[in-house]
Amino acid sequence: MSGLLVNPLDAHALLVAFGVIGVGVILFAETGLLIGFFLPGDSLLFGAGLLCTAGASTDVQLSLPWVLVSAVTGALLGAQTGFVLGRRGGRMLLARKEKGRLHDGVARAEELLARYGYGKAIVLARFIPIVRTVVNPVAGALDVPARTFLFWQVTGGLVWTVGLIVAGYLLGGVVPGIDRYLLPVLFAGAVLSMLPVLRELRRTRRT
Repeated sequence: MSGLLVNPLDAHALLVAFGVIGVGVILFAETGLLIGFFLPGDSLLFGAGLLCTAGASTDVQLSLPWVLVSAVTGALLGAQTGFVLGRRGGRMLLARKEKGRLHDGVARAEELLARYGYGKAIVLARFIPIVRTVVNPVAGALDVPARTFLFWQVTGGLVWTVGLIVAGYLLGGVVPGIDRYLLPVLFAGAVLSMLPVLRELRRTRRT
């Protein structure tokens, strides 16, 4: 019953309440269902890696191998589900959403696909909140070839999930007790996840 009262925007609270299985379920909802656009994927992954360290001082400690399996499974299945929904529902699925953050995310996803091409856009979208939720159904609605989407969403999903989890795990191992300061650390993790996108955008502007 207490799990129902957890703040869905608080990555640490989600990890404490739902553990390893929750990581996969939350990533599936964020990447596969339009209703999950507000979920904290970046900080969840980074925080999960942090809580896998042997010296974690919080009330939960996770298993690194199982966190990786859960995260990768949730992220990849979620993206593929979103793609299938977009392919079947088409523009009608996206048009039903009112203007706001989700609507803006759709516009940014379409811009990414048009500017960078399918592969680079699908990988970069993994690192952009909201956009990683809508890019999958948008790709389906725009008739991106299924094999192309599968290859690049798997590539991007592995880089995103494994990269952030391992980054949190390594940081937790180097700085004992850092999990006591989860809020600033999770914020730093979210910023870190945006660096590849910012670097690519900067390079493109220069070009």
